[in-house]
Amino acid sequence: MIRDRFSHVRHWVFDLDNTLYPPSARLFDQIEVRMTNYVMTALGVGQEEANTLRHAYWRDHGTTLAGLMRLHGVDPAPYLTEVHEIDLGVLSPDVELAARIRDLPGRRIVYTNGSAPYAERVLAARGLAGLFDAVYGVEEAGFHPKPDRAAFEAIFAQDGLIPARAAMFEDDVRNLAVPHALGMRTVHVAEAPEPAAHVEHHTNDLPGFLSQLI
Repeated sequence: MIRDRFSHVRHWVFDLDNTLYPPSARLFDQIEVRMTNYVMTALGVGQEEANTLRHAYWRDHGTTLAGLMRLHGVDPAPYLTEVHEIDLGVLSPDVELAARIRDLPGRRIVYTNGSAPYAERVLAARGLAGLFDAVYGVEEAGFHPKPDRAAFEAIFAQDGLIPARAAMFEDDVRNLAVPHALGMRTVHVAEAPEPAAHVEHHTNDLPGFLSQLI
């Protein structure tokens, strides 16, 4: 039974975007527009080039911000504030997901490549506020992004997480490689599976999946 695979887990780590809300909300459409505008202003380039750089930095450095910091010395604080000032009106509370998370035994945390204040806003809009023992953003990882090993190690050290007793839920397959290598259970949360050796489970129904673990 799948429950047996998670019976030892006492530390539950959840990504935020497209994991604790459905991709159909398309919040990242708003964020990407703001990212592109920021790149245009910061680097003095046109929209087409800014879009190309935004995607290239995400692909090569883990996040657009990481590329901007490493290659151009961009200050992360104003960037994080600007790109996350989006409309969350498309989100609605998920009573079932809240109940399933509340039932998980042990410590529950959110770890996102976004900012912690943004994560708190999203959790509130989803009716998930108060369910997590801690919320970590990229700032708590010293601005190292997932999938960098240093990012995970920084967050897990701060939280006292023991990987052998932990599970990670994440929509980006890249971000499950390090957790798997550390000995965590890994769950890919997405509409369609992306087969990879470091992905142990896939679900397109997070509340339904969690209900099998209790």
